[in-house]
Amino acid sequence: MAEALRKSVPPRDEAPETPRPVAPAVAPDKRARERTAAAEKLRRLKRRQRMRWALFALLPLVLIAAGYWYVTGGQVMSTDDAYVNAEKVGISTDVSGIVQDVEVTNNQYVTAGQILYRLDPRQFQIAVDSAKANLAQVALTLDAMKQDYKRMLSDAAAQQAQVDLDQTNYNRAEMLLHNGAGTQATYDQAKYTLQTDTNKLQSLREQAQVQLARLGGSADTPTTELPQYLQAKAQLEEAQRQLTDTVVKAPFSGIVTDVPATAPGRYLAASTTAFYLVDTDHVWVDAQPKETELTYVRAGQSATVTVDAYPNAVWHATVQSISPAAAQEFALLPAQNTSGNWVKVVQRVPMRIRIDTSDKTLPPLRAGMSAEVNVDTGHTRGFPDFLTGWFGGGPRGK
Repeated sequence: MAEALRKSVPPRDEAPETPRPVAPAVAPDKRARERTAAAEKLRRLKRRQRMRWALFALLPLVLIAAGYWYVTGGQVMSTDDAYVNAEKVGISTDVSGIVQDVEVTNNQYVTAGQILYRLDPRQFQIAVDSAKANLAQVALTLDAMKQDYKRMLSDAAAQQAQVDLDQTNYNRAEMLLHNGAGTQATYDQAKYTLQTDTNKLQSLREQAQVQLARLGGSADTPTTELPQYLQAKAQLEEAQRQLTDTVVKAPFSGIVTDVPATAPGRYLAASTTAFYLVDTDHVWVDAQPKETELTYVRAGQSATVTVDAYPNAVWHATVQSISPAAAQEFALLPAQNTSGNWVKVVQRVPMRIRIDTSDKTLPPLRAGMSAEVNVDTGHTRGFPDFLTGWFGGGPRGK
């Protein structure tokens, strides 16, 4: 029985056999996807490597292009601190009166010489008529003065003849008195008559000289050239000018605005602005570039102007002038830095750019619009100072 038990128990050194795991079956389509993904990953890696080498190869070209752009660039000065401006004038007249009618409407385009409004002309017409009558009266008075002068000359000539007769009678009475044939009374009467007529002749001559002085020193001077006539004529011209100024015309072509502020029946004192006229044919840009941007900017250089309202439109322009002083020099209260608390501030210098408005296909420009100015200075940056010697034949280039 013991032997039977030994036969039934296996030896210790012999382990029981374990079953081997069986690998699960892999589908053919999954293996294909894995191979495709691995190949795609490999292609991306190779493409990334080629891109990296291509970028490394382009880097010198980019550096060369950037250096060329820097060296040859910088000739255009650009500023956006600029605004469109135009001739603006307040329409007024130097005479006072009541507005009779207004010939234009608000924001209407007018040409030079076009009537804008009229004042009531009645009082001015009365002044003209009065001045005309005064001029005619002055002309008649001057003609009468000329005739009076001629009469005075005739009276003086007649009085001269009387004086000559008195002188003869006096000489005769004096001779008779010395000879004892005449009386003292006759002599005294002849002497008195001579003195009286002589004084009267002198008075007539002085009156004639006064009249001649009123005629300008010459009786032959035309009436229209005498001072009295010229003065009356000037008064007539002044009255006529005031009558003419009751009709207010446009001094130049442009657009009128704020017209509703003036209506018929309103009383306008002299020099009171009725409305405004803005010139649309002569516009410019007032720019305020920094002082550091004006190194190579000069008057007469060409420029281009773009306006924020029309981003796709470009106007050709010319630098007209550059202010001789910074903007702060004209300020009412300019900023002052004390020596103990000094801060350097970059100043702005006003500059005017004249715009060419001959191209009528471009949109209209209006005063006050924001603009951007690009001025072609014609001066490039060139090589930096530390490279000038190397490439320009300087001491370092040697």
